Amino acid sequence: MTRWAVQAEGLTKKYGQVRALDGLDLEIAPGTVTGVLGPNGAGKTTAVRVLATLLRPDAGTARVAGHDVLRAPDAVRRIIGLAGQYAAVDENLTGDENLRLLARLHLLSPADARHRA
Repeated sequence: MTRWAVQAEGLTKKYGQVRALDGLDLEIAPGTVTGVLGPNGAGKTTAVRVLATLLRPDAGTARVAGHDVLRAPDAVRRIIGLAGQYAAVDENLTGDENLRLLARLHLLSPADARHRA
């Protein structure tokens, strides 16, 4: 098992002259729940997009479950799930129930859906 579920060192991303990320360092231990909080424009979405392999950083490194997001993006995508702020399939279900429902829609068995959720 890798020491960190998520690890980033010196992540930098610019949009024109605006630095959305300026040397972000981050370490998240496996099995933990982590919230990303900050004001608008703080770089939260940019950081998540880099970690999810949806956006390339200008500098720095990032690993998810030991996989480099630039060198092994397919491996990262196979093991993560990403839900936006309004991603619930059914607003009356809990987060766990929504994740299980999506897993079942992707043809996972009930046991696998429960495990992955």
